[in-house]
Amino acid sequence: MVVGAHGCGTEGDVSDDDAGTPLDGPPPGASATGDGLRRRRRRRLGCGGIAVAVLAVGAAGAGWAVYAKLDGNITADEAAAAELARYDKERPTALVRGAQNILLIGSDSRSGDGNARYGRDSGTERSDTTILLHLAAGRDSATAVSLPRDLMVDVPGCRRPDGSRTAPVLAQFNHAYEVGGSACSVRTVEKLTGIRLDHHVVVDFQGFKKLVDALDGVEVCLRAPVDDEDAGLRLPAGRVTLDGEQALGYVRARKSLGDGSDTDRMDRQQRFLGALVNKVQSNDVLLNPVKLYPVLDAATSSLTTDPDLASLRGLYDLVRGLRGIPTERVQFLTVPREAYAGDVNRDQLVEPDAERLFTRLRTDEPVAIGAAGEREEPTGAGGAREPGPGRLGESPAPTFSGNTAAEDICG
Repeated sequence: MVVGAHGCGTEGDVSDDDAGTPLDGPPPGASATGDGLRRRRRRRLGCGGIAVAVLAVGAAGAGWAVYAKLDGNITADEAAAAELARYDKERPTALVRGAQNILLIGSDSRSGDGNARYGRDSGTERSDTTILLHLAAGRDSATAVSLPRDLMVDVPGCRRPDGSRTAPVLAQFNHAYEVGGSACSVRTVEKLTGIRLDHHVVVDFQGFKKLVDALDGVEVCLRAPVDDEDAGLRLPAGRVTLDGEQALGYVRARKSLGDGSDTDRMDRQQRFLGALVNKVQSNDVLLNPVKLYPVLDAATSSLTTDPDLASLRGLYDLVRGLRGIPTERVQFLTVPREAYAGDVNRDQLVEPDAERLFTRLRTDEPVAIGAAGEREEPTGAGGAREPGPGRLGESPAPTFSGNTAAEDICG
């Protein structure tokens, strides 16, 4: 989710076809169900850093085979890369060297092994969860911003899986992924925020479950018992360790948890991700090859990413860059939004709060998260309040409602 495969080589050029010309071939963006193409490229032995780490998993003779297996697990989203290259001139410019912006897409696809139980496969899919992850240039903070699937946005004309193109339209945000896959989602977010996205990652239901199970579950806090037949959840109150199946039900449930709104569900997803970060760090997973291997195997076999990230070296660079960030600097928030004027069941951005947030992410300036019980009244319904003190020489950082990975889940 961060830097590409330095020293591992990327082959192949993208054609200069006209942006509006339908093309043959796969759709412009993965779905996590296999629209991306498996990378079959050779990697030079210069990817030595990760190879050495993998060698520690077993005997020297088996080490390279383990590395090759993990590296080959990842699905490269070549079609999205080609589509984005055609629109490169209209995409935003990255403003701060070293800062990284990654779009994390949770697909609600029902196709693929094991996914049919979550509903009928209609042949389409939408982005069930989408998060814009900003990594500061100095890797001293990470900010994850949830984008509501019902947010009304301008979706550009995008290429459908059949090669035809849609017209630009004002629609719900998850419409972009449904009609044009990850490439359309990336272009929609860039148009909305003015932020250049360096990478994107797509994971489906099965991938999410595998990752949680590889970590031996993630602990959450329930204020009341849960009995939700639709989500397949029967859980006691208090601290509970969820396996992959339970975790999926927990982050997707609406009827029995909270007030049934998408707002409450996004808050729950953010707190779960914070708990997951804590689990990884507390168990020393990143520095223990025996614990790290099953996590890497689950993650790599579950991800569809842009080609620059679709290598074990890319994931290694991410781990190396993030492992030093303290949990109190891993922040989660939802983009400032309110009920859409044309339909109370839809959302719209709250301005100027949303633009203030996007500007700070674009320019890699700090974003402050208000602790529970300490938040002042927001300037609008979106949750940002007046700026507080910032870093020396920088403009003051506005504070947004959210949480950090350091917060006690039962606090």
